[in-house]
Amino acid sequence: MSYKLANRVHKVQPSFTLQMATRAAEMRAEGIDVINFSVGEPDFNTPSHIIAAGKKAMDDGFTKYTAGPGMIEFRKAICEKLERENGITYEPADILVSNGEKQSLYNVCQAVFDQGDEVVVFRPYWVSFPEFVRLSDAEPILVDTISEHNFEPDFEDLEKKFSPNIKGVILNSPSNPTGGIWGEEAIIKLLHIAKKNNWIVISDECYERLVYDGEFVSTEKLNREHQIGADVITCLSLSKTYAMTGWRIGYAAGPRDIINAMSKIQGQATSCANSIGQKAGIEALSGDQSCVEEMKVAFKERRDFIIDLLNDLPGVTCAIPGGAFYAFPDFSPYLGKVGNGQILKDTFDISEYILGCANVVTVPGDGFGAPGHIRFSYATSTDIIEKGIERVRSVLEKIV
Repeated sequence: MSYKLANRVHKVQPSFTLQMATRAAEMRAEGIDVINFSVGEPDFNTPSHIIAAGKKAMDDGFTKYTAGPGMIEFRKAICEKLERENGITYEPADILVSNGEKQSLYNVCQAVFDQGDEVVVFRPYWVSFPEFVRLSDAEPILVDTISEHNFEPDFEDLEKKFSPNIKGVILNSPSNPTGGIWGEEAIIKLLHIAKKNNWIVISDECYERLVYDGEFVSTEKLNREHQIGADVITCLSLSKTYAMTGWRIGYAAGPRDIINAMSKIQGQATSCANSIGQKAGIEALSGDQSCVEEMKVAFKERRDFIIDLLNDLPGVTCAIPGGAFYAFPDFSPYLGKVGNGQILKDTFDISEYILGCANVVTVPGDGFGAPGHIRFSYATSTDIIEKGIERVRSVLEKIV
């Protein structure tokens, strides 16, 4: 081998959530009856009126490149949505449409962070947050959260890790992997800290419409209402709200100079988001919203169902998540015990044991920076949930 891979390849970890989903697909292909709790996407199909808009776009010839930041009609629809639902006003020039919110988050890290910068990432964290930071040549500073308080920031731990090199902070509420929703007081406190220290705030709000107890409030709305003046980039998605994961449409809203910088980087990477998805996105944001409520009702029913079953497992405890479609139970009583002849040293071992003995795919909390916890997605039917948790129970009873 005469070539050498770039150092950035070795700096980042692969997405183990995608790896677990891949393993589930491979097992199914082998004819194994596997139950998959790893999925981070709705099990519903994209609503029919949105699909129809995508089909019409193709029939009408909207199959070409669009403006790099996104179709002006779509960005106008996004501005109307943000004012109507989030209570924040923007102009189309303040919006960048990307190939999924994941690209939006990647773009902003590339646009604002450099070598020597540090970025606060709260744990448990979505697996890609630290890697986005590392790919921008900056370093993630991992800060604890308080599980008993919806995994809100541990501000004492944040204070201990203060550094003049910190340039930004990433927050995610409702959260992946915990489903926790931060209270307004915690977000306001963090915004004041960011303003005082000139940190850029990146707010991942992709689960904004999947809030089951109370109302969702955008970080930027609080920033404006309380006249804090922090620099906030809000990243949003159509994927979870409208079951459009495969359409790959997300967007960001924020200070125009940062949006322009993000657009510049995206222009050299992927040119623009796909035109058909953008046309479908206009219908998603502007059309009938009853589909969102229908999916939300189903998710809430599933949430309540799986939480009861998880808390009924021997030794397992699970708080009620306020949003998203993840449960994040604590399996720490099983650490150090023996399953199938192997010592279960961490949640990677526990998840592997459950997979090998029960054909149930889960996601280990250690990969999210949360030892002892395991993530279960309840984006599946109650029948499958019941069957899967019963399988987990049967193998937990064999641990000694």
